[in-house]
Amino acid sequence: MNRRTMKKIIGLCCATFLLSGCHIYKSYDRPESIDATGIYRDPVAANDTLAANDTTNMGNLSWKEIFRDPKLQMLIEEGLANNVDMQAAILRVKEAKALLTSARLSYLPSLALAPQGSLTSVDKSTPVKNYTLPASASWEVDLFGKLLNAHRGQKASYLQSKAYQQAVRSQLIGGIANAYYSLLMLDRQVSVTEQNVALMKETVRTMEAMKEAGMTTEAAVAQSKGTYHQTEASLADLKRQVRETENSISVLLAKAPQNIDRGTLEEQVMPADLAVGVPLQLLENRPDVKAAELALASAYYTTNQARSAFYPSVNITGTLGWTNGSNGTVISNPAVMLWNAIGSLTQPIFQRGKLIANLKVSKAEEQIAKMNYQQTILEAGKEVSDALFLYDTADKKLSEHQAQVSEMQKAVEMNNDLFQAGKATYLEIITAQQSLLSAQLNEVSDTFQRMQAVINLYSALGGGRE
Repeated sequence: MNRRTMKKIIGLCCATFLLSGCHIYKSYDRPESIDATGIYRDPVAANDTLAANDTTNMGNLSWKEIFRDPKLQMLIEEGLANNVDMQAAILRVKEAKALLTSARLSYLPSLALAPQGSLTSVDKSTPVKNYTLPASASWEVDLFGKLLNAHRGQKASYLQSKAYQQAVRSQLIGGIANAYYSLLMLDRQVSVTEQNVALMKETVRTMEAMKEAGMTTEAAVAQSKGTYHQTEASLADLKRQVRETENSISVLLAKAPQNIDRGTLEEQVMPADLAVGVPLQLLENRPDVKAAELALASAYYTTNQARSAFYPSVNITGTLGWTNGSNGTVISNPAVMLWNAIGSLTQPIFQRGKLIANLKVSKAEEQIAKMNYQQTILEAGKEVSDALFLYDTADKKLSEHQAQVSEMQKAVEMNNDLFQAGKATYLEIITAQQSLLSAQLNEVSDTFQRMQAVINLYSALGGGRE
């Protein structure tokens, strides 16, 4: 193909491009219809929408600033280093990076060496040696954005894999912290229950002595023993939960179930200022929201690739090398240089509806990705709202249960005194003790729920990314 013909081909392609517009070259932009305003629900305000104007956001804090227990920090670091899901996410990022590198190199010509040789003999004559040592190259001229959109789509997929890795990291940090605080809560509940078991055991002894002295009945003794056995059973169940929680943490750390070194619930210090920032930050901070948007961007570029398939493909190929043969004859050595260049244009005309169907499918998938993106934003707003309300509720419950514990301790002491004076029944003592145990366990549970709310909010705001 001579230079004049090649210019005509390129000119025709450029004219087609100008007529078709430049949408296939346009980069992805966030759709204007995507809205994040008003997705935080205020836990106390009457207007039901959190007025979040402060850009301070606890999700931007390092996880070590949120979880300050040194033993918990060691567990989180061990989990980040060894957790199977985390390691798989890291490998997926490497896979996506390799594919992105391949997409970048697709702009370059492909090169190949294809040496050939032959021996030809006619009627037992001396064999004639014929050889060719060519290097061939092929280059696709990306006039209509096929390679460009493929590269952009692969870059979006790479960034999506990194967002997925960040999401796994955030979930792992929150999961380990949640399990750790659950363990501390159970430890405290075991301690409270053990104290009550000891108290009830002593009460049974007292009741038996009073029965021997004729000061109470066999029914009262049986009632005290029944309460004691019930509390012992609940203690055994709590110890089972402790063991299962230790095993769960061990699995998160990718090691065999074992004892977990830990602190106490009373030692924990959690942030008191739950700053959520403005809703728009959620679009940038939450890894799953970012991944959903990158999935939309990838679908957008896939649609552009489907559009590009309607336009011509322009390829340039060439060969350069040496040969000792030409036009079927063998020439004397040394070999002569051989070269040729070919330009080709392929315009789809009839593809049995495949190109149209592919474009329709791509557009539908892009629309689905857009809806999923908006839904992910709503889910993120729900998680923030739930965490805020959980913290507010747990704080109120904790205050009430602390007051209940104080009152029930007084009730137990007074009922014991009245019973000794013969002015109260043992049923009143048992009732007071059961109410005290329930209030103490609720107090511990409320303390954990408040910690859990901080963990949930931190994760919901995209915390733990770095």
